[in-house]
Amino acid sequence: MIYTLTLNPAIDHIVRLDNLKIGETNRMIEESINAGGKGINVSKLLKNLDEKSIVLGYIAGFTGKEIDRMLKEEGLSTDFICVKNGFTRINTKIKSEKETEINGPGLNVDQQEIEKLFDKLDDIKDGDYLFLSGSIPSSMDNGFYAKIMEKLSDKNINIAVDTTGESLKKTLDYSPKIIKPNLRELEELFDCEIKDKIQIEEYSKKLQEMGVKNIIISMGGDGAYFLSEDGDSMFLEAPKGKVIDTVGSGDSMLAGFMYALKNNFSLLEAFKFSVSCGSATAFSETMATKKEIYKIYKNL
Repeated sequence: MIYTLTLNPAIDHIVRLDNLKIGETNRMIEESINAGGKGINVSKLLKNLDEKSIVLGYIAGFTGKEIDRMLKEEGLSTDFICVKNGFTRINTKIKSEKETEINGPGLNVDQQEIEKLFDKLDDIKDGDYLFLSGSIPSSMDNGFYAKIMEKLSDKNINIAVDTTGESLKKTLDYSPKIIKPNLRELEELFDCEIKDKIQIEEYSKKLQEMGVKNIIISMGGDGAYFLSEDGDSMFLEAPKGKVIDTVGSGDSMLAGFMYALKNNFSLLEAFKFSVSCGSATAFSETMATKKEIYKIYKNL
């Protein structure tokens, strides 16, 4: 089974304006509301690939109930923990001449609610897959993903980690199956400036020495780099296409990689499939469909 964990989900309220005028009443020309969060995006992409997953995380209040309702309506399986206080955040994304985001605060999660999550994670079995994705609420310390991995370290679980900075660094001792920093995040990890492909390879190998098994470095329009646990590596150019919306593209890459592993792709082919998933989502207004993904993959 595949599990995705989103500690800090949100309702994404996306509005489009012709021209944002600060200090005045603005009339939107279009709006949409979606259940957002990196782990949730992973589950959506997996569903489009006909792969089942269980969505874990914290929700609260009327907005949390709406996220649960929307995901179930889309056909996803959820097993959220309801936090007693507050409500799940609403993130407003204003699309006009420039894109502006206003993100709400995360939930305050207490120790009892943390223990409830650990109880659910105990159900994960050898051979299962777990995605630890996104930001960690401020009420929890930035080593929380590492604590989860420590707790599960006696099991053979394939864990993907998608976070940044110290939160990511603290997980490396527990040998995640895959991480996917972008170039800027790689520079932050090593407090350096990366200028060429040689340095990308160099710092990826350092990450592997720190414990990571497989590493994808996303480079936006310049493609991606992969270093496998077998020592194989590959640079792959970005597939050609019209970028419509990059939201969820990175989540799609991780989802695609783990899907491919679960379905017995080789590591290098899993990387190619991962890039296909990320690109297909970037070329779409929503998470990519199976048909869109395979159309790109067959041409790589």
